[in-house]
Amino acid sequence: MDADIAILPLLSRGKHRSPRRGACFMELASYLAGERWSDKPACTHPLLAHLARLVNDLTEDAERPRLAVLIPAVIGLRSEDPLWDDELTLLAASRALPVVSEHHQRSLAVGILSCERRRAERNGWEELRFHPASRRALDEVPLAERWAKAFVEQVGMVGAHHPGAAVVEIATVGLATACVPDPSGMLRTLLSDAIMLCEHLAGREQARREQLAPEQWREVVAPAPVH
Repeated sequence: MDADIAILPLLSRGKHRSPRRGACFMELASYLAGERWSDKPACTHPLLAHLARLVNDLTEDAERPRLAVLIPAVIGLRSEDPLWDDELTLLAASRALPVVSEHHQRSLAVGILSCERRRAERNGWEELRFHPASRRALDEVPLAERWAKAFVEQVGMVGAHHPGAAVVEIATVGLATACVPDPSGMLRTLLSDAIMLCEHLAGREQARREQLAPEQWREVVAPAPVH
């Protein structure tokens, strides 16, 4: 932890070279965890941290302070279990799929099929057994599912890497640009639910998050001034 930081920095978009220039969600998490200043600290699962960075950057300035109470909860949430990647990917995709634009829907539907295929192969299932959230979301957009299945049949399930990072990015960008009343609120809820999901997977007590006093964060998370 930087010993010369007199006050916690402002929460703002993007990556920051030092806390004197501001901080994003995960940079503040690294600070609170006592790690080296970084937007990719070791204290948080990489895909959850990726989601947090995207939500931080895509949230409107006036709404970003409301993310602050979530920061302590991501500290220590990590695992090598591939189940975490699957669950986070499917949560983001299924949450965004019904409300995003058509081209985002198609990409997310392909991402869900890819993730479900990997899940089936890892568990030794001969057929796909869709996660309930995946099935509900796909049922709301049958045309996107049909397109995705045809696409997969044509090109196959290519790629050696888990689709999580790409799917989470498409989901968050899609939500941020969706024609919904409160996109920042939807992004915040997605991140909060992703944290609760990881807390459940880790067997962590969730009650502590509710006990944080907003007054403790007011100076920390005020939108950074525009220069």
